[in-house]
Amino acid sequence: MKHRPAEQTPAPSPTPTPTPNDAEIPHAIRRLPPLWFWLSVGAAVLAVAGSITGLLVPARIYGKETATLFDAGIAQDLVNLFLVAPLTVVLAVLAVRGSSKAQLCLLGLLVFTAYNYAIYTFSIHFGPLFLLWVAVLGLAVFASAGTVATLNTTELKAMFARTPVRLPGWFLMVTAVLFALLWLSEIVPDLLAGRPSTSAASWNIPTSPVHVLDLAVLLPGVFATGLALLRRDWLGYATAAGALIFLGLTSLPILLTPFVAQAHGREPVWTIMAPMGIIILAVLVILWLWLRPGRMNPSAVSDDFS
Repeated sequence: MKHRPAEQTPAPSPTPTPTPNDAEIPHAIRRLPPLWFWLSVGAAVLAVAGSITGLLVPARIYGKETATLFDAGIAQDLVNLFLVAPLTVVLAVLAVRGSSKAQLCLLGLLVFTAYNYAIYTFSIHFGPLFLLWVAVLGLAVFASAGTVATLNTTELKAMFARTPVRLPGWFLMVTAVLFALLWLSEIVPDLLAGRPSTSAASWNIPTSPVHVLDLAVLLPGVFATGLALLRRDWLGYATAAGALIFLGLTSLPILLTPFVAQAHGREPVWTIMAPMGIIILAVLVILWLWLRPGRMNPSAVSDDFS
């Protein structure tokens, strides 16, 4: 009697290992939601309109101000028009497409815009651009808050787990302290002498909004970012790029102001060129090192610019 060969049961096929395209890789930063994208773009567009107006009819916008504030306003309009507003739009587009680095950098531009337009609204005489400046201030503030709200704190730590933190951390802390000491070196003697604020007097305003915003909010925030970096806290990872960009942008109009003064036939103050230039150069180098490709955890970084 012939026996039938036993049927061989086919071996189960191995479960395919998911490829990077198939796997769902968590990201430290979600795509920028449309609401915050449009608020960012809206702030940039209105800022462009205001800066063009200020540059075309400066006497109408800044004619009631002192020469020092007039020159500062023109320098700020140039920075807004040719750098801050265009870069805000570019980074917002990249962030809404899912770029982690763009979103972290966008925060710095939005905070700078809010800071800048707070100074406009509280320092420049009431005039035709007042409501526009208020609108830019509000849009930038809410866009900044929305940008931060999209961060995932746990995965943000994974994103920067391999990134060295000592250089940016110490740079932010030391720079914040130096700026605070600079402002206090003017404020304290003025208080002890019982005279008005020197900076405020040069702008013909009661008190300096730069001193108020820097000492109350921005410089403590920059210092806290540096400290959080050294402790490898998520807050430092979230705000380091923005804090560096903020410091660089606040230095740039100061760097341009002597050229604006010279163009208007006034005596420029060239002594500020060297320290401001050093800060801007240091910011660019440290920012590049902080976001340099290869230093961040690739499994936690979404579609980034390089």
